[in-house]
Amino acid sequence: MAFVVAATWLAKEGEEKRVEETIVKMTPLSRAEEGNLFYQAQVNPEDPRTFFLYEQYVDEAAYEAHKATPHFQENVFGYIIEYLEERSVKTYTTIDV
Repeated sequence: MAFVVAATWLAKEGEEKRVEETIVKMTPLSRAEEGNLFYQAQVNPEDPRTFFLYEQYVDEAAYEAHKATPHFQENVFGYIIEYLEERSVKTYTTIDV
């Protein structure tokens, strides 16, 4: 069973590029984390202000470790939040069969 994070970010008007640049910066750093299984960001082709991040971690503790990393603290909490109109994070666990 994996711990899944589904995050939706809505960029403030005119800040789409800044949000995308931050995601591009964060992606390889997040994928390199020990507890990360999958990390992929998407942008809505009909609304380029809307980004969807799909992440999988070995467990909830690995996700908490992700949020505590210097790159997350600096780039997400310390930077990009200011340029988001909305931010939604939902968590799930996989159904393994």
